[in-house]
Amino acid sequence: QVQLIESGGGLVQAGGSLGLSCAASGRTSSRFVMAWFRQAPGKEREFVAAVRWNTGSAYYADSVKGRFTISRDGAKSTVSLQMNSLKPEDTAVYYCAAKRSYYSNYDESYDYWGQGTQVTVSS
Repeated sequence: QVQLIESGGGLVQAGGSLGLSCAASGRTSSRFVMAWFRQAPGKEREFVAAVRWNTGSAYYADSVKGRFTISRDGAKSTVSLQMNSLKPEDTAVYYCAAKRSYYSNYDESYDYWGQGTQVTVSS
């Protein structure tokens, strides 16, 4: 089993920045793909960003490209999401997720999930 614990959510004004962190433990693997998804009230969960654990290759949703940066720290087994130039439409519960092998932006392909952390961007 793999456990994922998110931290770092909160309230920020539009245009501000916020960082999220996801600590992974258990049977992790260097072949993992780690991702962030988000779900706003009344909306479906959507892909935000992903990173390959072994190569550091990153992937982004068009809506966050150029504003968000995903990174991983192998020594600490953490994945971070730095969010800049935040907009009210970024308000959502953000989830960390992990899967083995190939990259995907499809949430149901991910095997492990964190409990989520709330991000609220005020206008």
